[in-house]
Amino acid sequence: MRLFLCGDVMTGRGIDQILPQPCDPTLYEPHIRSALAYVKLAESRSGEIPRAVAFDYIWGDALDEIDRREADFRIINLETSVTADGKPEPKGINYRMHPANWGCITAADIDCCVLANNHVADWGSAGLRDTLRVVQHAGLATAGAGLDADTAAAPAILEAAPGKRLLVFAVACLSSGVPEHWAAAKNRPGVNVLASRGDDALASVVHCIDRWRRPGDAVLVSVHWGPNWGYEVPAAHIRFARGLIDSARVDVVHGHSSHHPLAIEVHAGKPIFYGCGDFINDYEGIGGYEAFRPDLSLAYFVDLDDVTNRLLGMEMVPFRMQKFRLARASDEEGAWVGETLDRECRRFGGRVRLSESEQNTLVLST
Repeated sequence: MRLFLCGDVMTGRGIDQILPQPCDPTLYEPHIRSALAYVKLAESRSGEIPRAVAFDYIWGDALDEIDRREADFRIINLETSVTADGKPEPKGINYRMHPANWGCITAADIDCCVLANNHVADWGSAGLRDTLRVVQHAGLATAGAGLDADTAAAPAILEAAPGKRLLVFAVACLSSGVPEHWAAAKNRPGVNVLASRGDDALASVVHCIDRWRRPGDAVLVSVHWGPNWGYEVPAAHIRFARGLIDSARVDVVHGHSSHHPLAIEVHAGKPIFYGCGDFINDYEGIGGYEAFRPDLSLAYFVDLDDVTNRLLGMEMVPFRMQKFRLARASDEEGAWVGETLDRECRRFGGRVRLSESEQNTLVLST
């Protein structure tokens, strides 16, 4: 089984404004009052950005790379509300994309949208309902948010072959900035929020997985956790991720929230992504974090054994966001990402090197 994974896909705000049917650009941020300002910031760095672009525009060079690697499933963390309505939550930063722009997601043939994050309900419960309606009407699987607690906790079920399924569970942690009142309840739509990462939280996730698992299933748990910047991986994240593998027999831990890639660990033959980094966002032109190279991102291609679900191999393809479009990173940029990720992965016993067969492609080894 081959998976395409990435971190946050943030198609709201500035990205939404260059798509064919943008929302009202009004924002309620402390310093910026229009989403068009983010477009202008990007243009100040990279030059004029076209408007009313084709839906596949934002994916740029990534589509060819994803297509030719023929992943069985394509899974993203969709970090925006998909609505033209609703009321902005009083949280300072609010993302939304017009439902008429949904074609920018289907253009990449995405199979599953993880919705357990701190922006999916930025426009209130009405906006969350719209988001669920749009994604499910398009036939995509979702995990991590729902019309009540049970549906928010339920996995996306992806059929790989007769008798072979991939179950995708998703949770959001308070440390990522998700408001506690977003938690789905018995009669309230919301996000599958994990109040802590201690033993009780782990036990609840294990119980949920055991309810759904069948013999032969592969299991992926997607976790939105931690701050946006910095390479330090909290000890609580390490314990929780390893616990998912040891206690719940999870096969992939898909972590995100960080705006740049973090370390990858292979524990008991199963990969743990502590932070995949953003994949698509409107941060181009925003200064202050240049040391982390937030303009660079990675597409992850993960091969699992069909019988044991153990990791067989992993390739990572670096990209650069330019004019709100993913362009293949230069050799120099790819080398920087590789050296940085190698430094972080060595703390967990792994190494990252350039592929011998694929130009400017990174390979994880243990």
